[in-house]
Amino acid sequence: MASLPKTQRAVQLVGPDELIFNDSKKVPDVGDYQMLCKVEVVGLCFSDLKLLKQFSNHPRKSEVISGIDKEILEDLPSYVPGELPAVPGHEAVVTVIKAGDKVANHKEGGRYLVQADFRWIKTKSSNGAFGYNFEGALQEYVLVDERVITAPDGQSMFIEVSDDLPASAAALVEPWACVEDAYASSERVTIKAGGNMLVVGNAFDSKLFNDFLVEFGKPASITLVSDSQQLETDVVVEKVSELSSLAQGSSFDDVIYFGSDAAVIESLVPMVANHGLLNIVLCGGEIGREVSMAIGRVHYGNIRITGTVGCNPAEAMRNIPETDEIRPGDKINVVGAGGPMGLMHVVRNVCQGIDGIVVYAGDVSDERLEALTKIVKPLAEKSNVDYRPYNAAKANPEEKFDYISLMAPVGQLVSQAVKSCNANGRINIFAGIPVDVVADIDLDVYIAEKLYFIGTSGSTLEDMKLVLEKVKSKKLDTNVSVAAVAGLGAAVEGIRAVENRSIAGKIIVYPACKNLKLIKLEDLQNDFPQIAEKLDSGLWTLQAEKKLLAFP
Repeated sequence: MASLPKTQRAVQLVGPDELIFNDSKKVPDVGDYQMLCKVEVVGLCFSDLKLLKQFSNHPRKSEVISGIDKEILEDLPSYVPGELPAVPGHEAVVTVIKAGDKVANHKEGGRYLVQADFRWIKTKSSNGAFGYNFEGALQEYVLVDERVITAPDGQSMFIEVSDDLPASAAALVEPWACVEDAYASSERVTIKAGGNMLVVGNAFDSKLFNDFLVEFGKPASITLVSDSQQLETDVVVEKVSELSSLAQGSSFDDVIYFGSDAAVIESLVPMVANHGLLNIVLCGGEIGREVSMAIGRVHYGNIRITGTVGCNPAEAMRNIPETDEIRPGDKINVVGAGGPMGLMHVVRNVCQGIDGIVVYAGDVSDERLEALTKIVKPLAEKSNVDYRPYNAAKANPEEKFDYISLMAPVGQLVSQAVKSCNANGRINIFAGIPVDVVADIDLDVYIAEKLYFIGTSGSTLEDMKLVLEKVKSKKLDTNVSVAAVAGLGAAVEGIRAVENRSIAGKIIVYPACKNLKLIKLEDLQNDFPQIAEKLDSGLWTLQAEKKLLAFP
């Protein structure tokens, strides 16, 4: 192995919206369980912008509180929580070039796709992640600890990939897997076993409630807030007279509210624990105004909201879908379809093989819609899917939809989606709306029409392996997403292009290409005709990647 340089080039985030290009960042040596990896490629992601804007306030940039020994983190210079400078970039393919003596399950020379989410390593409100509180791939070399990237069940977050797969196609498995997870995830349709439940209100029938527990499961404990009701159940019940009696910061896995007071609902939403469920039982009442809530918690906290206009909480539970998948005959609206992630949603749904669907693709840029349609239209014709692009800045469709996927982190879009859904509609809050952003939601419509918010953050290892197999078997070409390439020195410009939505597709950064400017594939013919001739009908290929990396 050639001797390693003492310093390297890297993109660092040093504060909110403060990106710097560091051309003398230290290349660390490895500890016993650590590996130094050379970054082959990294894709720029809209999620990088969330970190860019929020920095230390991002849920995944905070301190690790459990899931791994603190001593391991103290000896890992690439662990950078809180205010420490971060290196973004989580859509990556890396090669291990130096491994510590006690590294057991990864090899020098091994080529790996990174699963960025370390879900067992917990922060206060999320989890540890590559490219967030652990340094990511917008640098030439990244240091990782084998114990950090290995789950408790022994599975590695480094997925081995063969040399015959384009680095770009492998790296793009990560965002495509996030899209897959957004639809393939299952919903909790029962009370959380062993969890804690909060019951609020007076207008409920104790026998009906017990029947509800028999059908949907019992928690370990119930906190009852009521001035006139009692619960006769074999579950441990603690009764308090009012919500203000609860300890500050109390959270519950299941919250059931019998009533229709908007202010009470607004006070209950923060009490729903991550992965928790709020069940609103209106008992014939009407809320009467929009309810303000931190709607980003659907995405980041995985909270869910259901309800019924009747008096039986079981009716609300029966409204919950088992999965987040699109359904036969669905009229689907992808809002923000012209961006990189929007393209993936449109392509995924068009090619999913679901009968009778109609896919609307909305964006505010004719240029992005034209680029999207160039890729999607042939796929839609092949799949016999009705594909309808539209410019939302000029005219929104007058139809209502069965499934709405939101690509932009704007709370108002969620509010509008509630009003644009058919009965039993699904609203997929894919974009990561910051958890402190409040949106006003018409829960009267939401409950009466049996709508359901869904949202996932990141992807699972299984999702990535599923998508990788599709790529390897040529059932999916993730490179259809590539719109531009860049060297590391142009990565900051690339991040700003993602921010400004000026490029309709994914930007792929090759750290080895030190002097490569940010260049759209459509412009390669002018500057790099030798590379352009390796494209396939304008799409990025393995041959184009090899030619780029060999370019002087």
